[in-house]
Amino acid sequence: MILKALRDWRERRAVERRAIPDALWQLTLLRYPFLAQRSEADLAELRRLCSLFLERKEFHGVNGFEVTDEVAVAVAAQACLPVLKLGLGWYDGFVGIVMHEGEVVAQRRYEDEDGVVHEYDEELAGEAMEGGPLMLSWNAIAVSNDPAQFGVDEVFNVVIHEFAHVMDMRDGLADGVPPLEAAERERWIEVIDAEWARFCERVDAGEPTLIDPYGAEAVEEFFAVAVEAFFVAPAAMRSEEPAMYALLAGFFRQDPAST
Repeated sequence: MILKALRDWRERRAVERRAIPDALWQLTLLRYPFLAQRSEADLAELRRLCSLFLERKEFHGVNGFEVTDEVAVAVAAQACLPVLKLGLGWYDGFVGIVMHEGEVVAQRRYEDEDGVVHEYDEELAGEAMEGGPLMLSWNAIAVSNDPAQFGVDEVFNVVIHEFAHVMDMRDGLADGVPPLEAAERERWIEVIDAEWARFCERVDAGEPTLIDPYGAEAVEEFFAVAVEAFFVAPAAMRSEEPAMYALLAGFFRQDPAST
């Protein structure tokens, strides 16, 4: 009881220190309509978690990019949505968030089955690494200052995508399977493997999909893009991908399509 009281007191102090001004919070909700659609209770908890997130994480701007309050709150609000019912403990494995203004070009190399080494450049809007830091491009997160553009192209969400990878890697593996109890893990693998195979067939056939076709690259990417759709376009996802929607709803303890 004493430890819990001390923890609660520390959290209250942190929320007070990192209180988000009303005007900035309302602007954030306007810019990201999938947040504003939540219940008042959810929004109150989301705002509290954002303050704790801002207290615990360290933002670093690269090449002169300034991490303003607007930038930090936009990232925090979207990052905290997946853990709304689970708690920030899911993000304890890292502290640093590196912010670039634009996309980052990363040099990649891999060895194929014949032992031939291939090198190439890849443009990244974000990247999560086990133990951190987490990298994000502000240009991929920011929305137009024109209210008429708020919510346009809203299924893509690099913040939710990368934080889904963080959750996936909490057990040390990026495999599309977050840490689960044995029975839950077995059921999870059964569902996601079947849904990923079906999704890949649709992508290969050239069918349009709500979930980003990038998910066909690997099951861990399928998990991340499915989480994007789950939170950003939940009603459409429940209609198009009912099995994946149900799987994610059970894990996140949320049913955003019903709010």
